[in-house]
Amino acid sequence: MLKRLTLAAVIAASSLGAAQADTVKLGLQPWLGYGPLWVAEEKGFFKDHNVDVALTTFNWDQDMTAALASGNLDVIASATNGMVTNFNQGVDQKGFLIMDLSFEADGIIAGEGIASIPDLKGKKVAFESGATSDLLINYALKQNGMTIADIEHVPMGASEAGLALIAGRVDAAVTYEPYISTTLSQGEGHTVIYTAAEKPGLIGDMLTASSEWIKANPEDVKGLILAWDDAINFIRANPEEGKAMIAKAVGSPMEEFEPAFEGVRLYNVAENVEALKGEFQASLQTVGEILQATNPDNIKTVPAAEDLLMMDPLNAVAAQK
Repeated sequence: MLKRLTLAAVIAASSLGAAQADTVKLGLQPWLGYGPLWVAEEKGFFKDHNVDVALTTFNWDQDMTAALASGNLDVIASATNGMVTNFNQGVDQKGFLIMDLSFEADGIIAGEGIASIPDLKGKKVAFESGATSDLLINYALKQNGMTIADIEHVPMGASEAGLALIAGRVDAAVTYEPYISTTLSQGEGHTVIYTAAEKPGLIGDMLTASSEWIKANPEDVKGLILAWDDAINFIRANPEEGKAMIAKAVGSPMEEFEPAFEGVRLYNVAENVEALKGEFQASLQTVGEILQATNPDNIKTVPAAEDLLMMDPLNAVAAQK
């Protein structure tokens, strides 16, 4: 299991000279949709495009966002729901590359006797507040005429939620791959009762940074985009080697990790351009509307796509390819 890194740890690491001043400090989580970043590091694609990148793994969204807002990270891999939430909190965060969309790779797992969302009424459900799991459970409940008040929320990170279900401390867990496969393989009687595939586009991720950093570091942004593109193309040409690299980075056995890949779609540069003709922007709008409907106290504004995106660097790269 990957250790949770706090903001304090990131600050301490930077004070010890862990990364040079010209190093791009990039935060990410143990999620397979971020896998091309580890592949880019291992295969030297960052170096090929003249960008020096230091990857730091987090298990909690809130720590990673805090590190970005404080300047202790330059770039973070962020779910779109987190971008909407951060916009409402005044965080300067702009997406400059679509990384992935999740379908069956985000889900709700339940124990024996729970076969549907209505069966969760009054039950203990583990998930991380403000993360993709929060969005998924709220959407699932809303679609079934329920609200978060109908369940007992047990705050817990995605990497811990499945373990709590296996141990019998909760009745259900909202998490993502590879933790879904791990939970199903280790616990008897557990089933997936709902996935993000019920609402395509609900859960997606982008590479993000502050607008000021993007403007001030055009060559680094370009290098990140090109390295990501190289990594995805490598994974598609060498699926076994690419998947093995990602499984190792995430810390999951390959036999548990293999099914997870089927539930995620990765986007290279060309696919970014195609999605940004309107499909992705519509998904951002839907995510904002869902968040506002389920959490109106914190989501006062549904941001427009232009409030969340800075795609000029991507378009420039695409034009040169």
